[in-house]
Amino acid sequence: MLKSLSISNYALIDDLKMQPGAGLNMITGETGAGKSIMLGAVGLLLGKRADTKVLLHEDKKCIVEGWFELGSYGLQGFFEENDLEYEEPCIIRREISPSGKSRSFVNDTPVLLDVLKSLGEKLMDVHSQHDTLLLGDGAYQLGLVDAYSQSNRELAAYQGAYHDFRKAKKHLDQLKKKALELQKEADFNQFQLDELSALSLQEGEQTELESKQEILENAEEIKLKIQEASGLFEDEQFGILHGMGQIQQHLQSLERLAHTFGSIRERFQSALIEVKDILVTLQEEDGQIEVDFEKLEEIRERLSKIYQLQKKHGVLTVEELIEIEQQLADQVFEFQNLDESLEKAEKDFTEAEKAMQSFGEKLTKKRVCCFSDFEKSMKSLLQDLGMENAQIKFQRQEISPSSTGLDQIEVLFSANKGGALQPLKKVASGGEFSRLLFAIKYLMADKMALPTLIFDEIDAGISGEVALQMVRMMKDISAKHQIICITHLPQVAAKGDMHYFVFKDNSASKTISKIKLLDEQERIQELAKMIAGAQPSENALQSARELLAN
Repeated sequence: MLKSLSISNYALIDDLKMQPGAGLNMITGETGAGKSIMLGAVGLLLGKRADTKVLLHEDKKCIVEGWFELGSYGLQGFFEENDLEYEEPCIIRREISPSGKSRSFVNDTPVLLDVLKSLGEKLMDVHSQHDTLLLGDGAYQLGLVDAYSQSNRELAAYQGAYHDFRKAKKHLDQLKKKALELQKEADFNQFQLDELSALSLQEGEQTELESKQEILENAEEIKLKIQEASGLFEDEQFGILHGMGQIQQHLQSLERLAHTFGSIRERFQSALIEVKDILVTLQEEDGQIEVDFEKLEEIRERLSKIYQLQKKHGVLTVEELIEIEQQLADQVFEFQNLDESLEKAEKDFTEAEKAMQSFGEKLTKKRVCCFSDFEKSMKSLLQDLGMENAQIKFQRQEISPSSTGLDQIEVLFSANKGGALQPLKKVASGGEFSRLLFAIKYLMADKMALPTLIFDEIDAGISGEVALQMVRMMKDISAKHQIICITHLPQVAAKGDMHYFVFKDNSASKTISKIKLLDEQERIQELAKMIAGAQPSENALQSARELLAN
């Protein structure tokens, strides 16, 4: 519900504030006084686009702000989805700067225009005799049937099943696509896996094989060099060990003569031990190295196969080949077990489809059951609104499953006696549409939480008893929903709980629009002027009093 509206620097409005009541609020005023301008400003709160042409003073920004109570609208989810603070009251503000930049805020948080538009649609419903294209939309007509039939529970159950169906179908389609891809690659993958598995590759073996290959390729020369080196160590006359033995004796003699040489002797002793150990190691290596051309050929052949596979797969190490082998093994295993996975996915899909169809049929039944009552109620209301010969019929056609069910609903209408029933968008005039939509909103008022309803001259083209009937219906709606009605008819304006008057103020250099909440005497004067003109007679004043009294 709109608690407060303020508009500044918009078109003819310098600074306007109003606080509509919870019930039926009437707005009247002379043609051109600014009633439609107010609606334009309200449109900014609903996410409509604007430019600097709307600025009354070109050097100041335009600000439109609305305070709303959100209690019955169930909008907590919307606020969470859009990362907005849910607060009461909710403050929506729209600013347009002199440069033309537009900014939107919800509870002081900047929002995109699309978010503002989505929220605005949930808070305010502006209806005029020219804004009725929505009624011809199939989705809107289906929503009406769901609201009237109170099928929210059935719709929620169906949508849950539809979601499961879509999920199961997506999974099955993905598996089928994967099966085709794996089928094409299956033989090649198996061949590559067999090729890699045949080698029984081990981590680190390439480095080890390359080291062994290096030794075997040079085995004869290595053994020769070791033997030559050993000879230099062990020669009885000129060998290193013989010479080092003599040096050791001299150092021992020096140590006996002076203890200072003890550390030198110890260092030399360590070197001698190391030299002897080197000799032993060389001799051990000589004993282990064999000239084995057969083994060398085996290593060369294995390394050749490894190098070929590395080149084929675009890698440099055995470890990478092992990883590729595991990936191929997984793909081959997946293909070999794909039939089982496909069978399960097919079963899940069939069950999900069956469940969705069952819930869809229950939803259809709930919808169709309301058609007759809906049609009778609408026909009665339209007769009360001056359309005595109007006929209306709901037609259902089965469609492929969608997020809204298995049904396409179309409203067929004829305003004239004997006229053929046709889709709404083809047969209803603007005025007929207006009354038809009003009747629908009247019926929906008890079925759902409606936003603030703004009727812009919905009573245009009607008068007398029809106008009175329409305002009585407005009064009924306003018992549970806030209504703001712009009207030119005194008998309509008189039924409001609050009456605002829009007028032009020419006292300044620029004409500006203002709004005033009328007290009882001011209402009598205004209604009398609406009846008889600017200088109402006593009869007109008396008629105004009677309208207010009834």
